[in-house]
Amino acid sequence: MGEQCSALSETDGGKAAYKDLEIDKSIRPHNQSQIDRIQSSDALKNGEFNTGQTTFGKYVSWLVFILGLTYALITIGGILSIASPAEQIGQPYFLLMELLIILIAPLMGVTMISVHFTTDPDYKIFSLAATCCMFVMATITSSVHFVVLSTGSQLTAHYPFFFTFQWPSIVYALDILAWDWFYALSMFFAATVFRKTRLEISIRITMITSGVLSLTGLLGIPFENMQLRNIGIVGYGLIGPLVFLLIGISMKNKRVF
Repeated sequence: MGEQCSALSETDGGKAAYKDLEIDKSIRPHNQSQIDRIQSSDALKNGEFNTGQTTFGKYVSWLVFILGLTYALITIGGILSIASPAEQIGQPYFLLMELLIILIAPLMGVTMISVHFTTDPDYKIFSLAATCCMFVMATITSSVHFVVLSTGSQLTAHYPFFFTFQWPSIVYALDILAWDWFYALSMFFAATVFRKTRLEISIRITMITSGVLSLTGLLGIPFENMQLRNIGIVGYGLIGPLVFLLIGISMKNKRVF
C-alpha cells in the first residue's frame, strides 16, 4: 500500500512538474518580451550611442551650414549689385536666394529633430519646443518663397502690397514673422539643452547671439526702418550657419535618449 502511495505520489509529482513545464513554456516568450522592453527602457533612460541617428544629424547640420554659407555669400553679392539699399535684389541673385531658402528651412527643422533625440530626458521639453518653432518657421518661409517664386513677376508688378519684399507687404511681414520671431524662439529653446562640455557652451552662446540678433530685427516694423530689420538677417543669415556647423561637430559625441 505504501509503495502504491509512493508511486502515485511520484506520478502526480511528475504530472505537476510536466504541467509546470508547459506553463513555463507558454509564458516564457511573454516574459522574454517583458525583459526586452525593460532592457530597452533602461537603455533609453541611460542613453546609448546610435551611430545611425547621430551620423544623420551630423551630416544634415553640416549641409545646412554649407547651404547657409552659400546663401550668405549670394546675399552679399546681391546687396553689392544694387545702387540703393531701398532697391530689391535683382536676378540671378534673387532666384538663387529663393531656392536656397526653400531647401534650407526644412533641413533646419530636421536638425532640431536630431537635437531632440540626443537631449537628456530632463530637458526634452525645451528641445521639443525648439523643434516645433523651427518647423513653424520652415512652413511659413517655405510657403512665402514658393508663392513668390512660382507666381513670377506679373503678380509682383500688379500686386506689390502682397508679393514684393519691399516694406510694407504681406509676404515681407510673414517672412519677418518666420525668421525674426519663430527662428529666434527656436534658438532660445535649443540653447537651454546645451550646457555640459565646452563645445556645448559655445553652441549655447552662439545660439543666444543668433536669437537675440534675429529678434532685434523686429524693431524694423514699429520704426518702419528695414535697415534695422537687417540686424535680424545678420542673426540668422550669418551667425545661423555657424550654429549648425557647431551642432554637427557636437553630434560626434552625442547619445540617443
